[in-house]
Amino acid sequence: MAGSIPPGGVTAWAVTDGAAGAVNQCVGLARRLGVEPAVKTVAIRRPWRLLPPALWFNALAGLSADGDRLDPPWPDLLIASGRKSVAPAAAVRRASGGRTVSVQIQDPGIAPRHFDLVVAPAHDGLDGPNVIATKGSVHGLTRESLDAAARASTPDVSGLPRPLVFAAIGGPNRAYRFDEADARRLGRGLAAVGGGLLVALSRRTTARAAAALKAELDPGRTRLWNGAGENPYRGWLGLAQAIVVTSDSVGMTTEACATGRPVYVARLCGGSAKFERFHGLMERDGHTRRFEGAIDFGWRPAALDDTGRVADRVRELLESRATASGT
Repeated sequence: MAGSIPPGGVTAWAVTDGAAGAVNQCVGLARRLGVEPAVKTVAIRRPWRLLPPALWFNALAGLSADGDRLDPPWPDLLIASGRKSVAPAAAVRRASGGRTVSVQIQDPGIAPRHFDLVVAPAHDGLDGPNVIATKGSVHGLTRESLDAAARASTPDVSGLPRPLVFAAIGGPNRAYRFDEADARRLGRGLAAVGGGLLVALSRRTTARAAAALKAELDPGRTRLWNGAGENPYRGWLGLAQAIVVTSDSVGMTTEACATGRPVYVARLCGGSAKFERFHGLMERDGHTRRFEGAIDFGWRPAALDDTGRVADRVRELLESRATASGT
């Protein structure tokens, strides 16, 4: 039927340089559309990798054999993220004769007109008729998927007191620091909160910071994941009655805000103009509050669903393309 998209009938690629955050955003958006994409990891060879994307000539020829090829048949939908994906994604759109709907996540650094849709966080300040601004990052989490993950995690936390607080801990990056003293302060703040604690460390949490944080917590009412075994992140996010996230990650903050639970941000030392714009927006719009050692479990913020809004826009583009081609 013209203009309709048959279930499972959309072919899709997720094109990135393999960075976990970029892959998660592309795959998450595709899954919100009910599509399982082929994940394509691109590597770039000289001289292309030395140039900004705006100067790439014959971009598909710049792909290295160390990564995946981007060859026809072209997909119905291409979702890309990351600097290395920009010029190849635009090139696929051209090579397909415009049949491929091309979606670029994050500011591509070139004119948005090279894509059907650019999805960029509001704190980047990008504007245009085919730009959709999100408050945070794109992801594939829904309340339904979190509830399913929570049910699978329940036996692991059955002995903890309630309410359950999930703390997602990051680490130092180009904008923030998180040393032993910072970890001790955060640990004392978490220890002051009642109930059970679910604490997940990230790959950026240093061993010394992890030890300092752990020393402040009561082991009798805490479950701590330090990277060993299966990652409980989604299940604990679904179980939590409140969530504390460190300020170094836009992704963790955004995913926490998808739960509809109270979300508190533990501000680390440092920051940047972009992080300040992001956290300021989230606080002003009532999605987050600053963590200062206390939690209001009666606070009920509305769940943030930027990804659903983006998925609706992409669905409209796919349906419009299907109508135009008479499929």
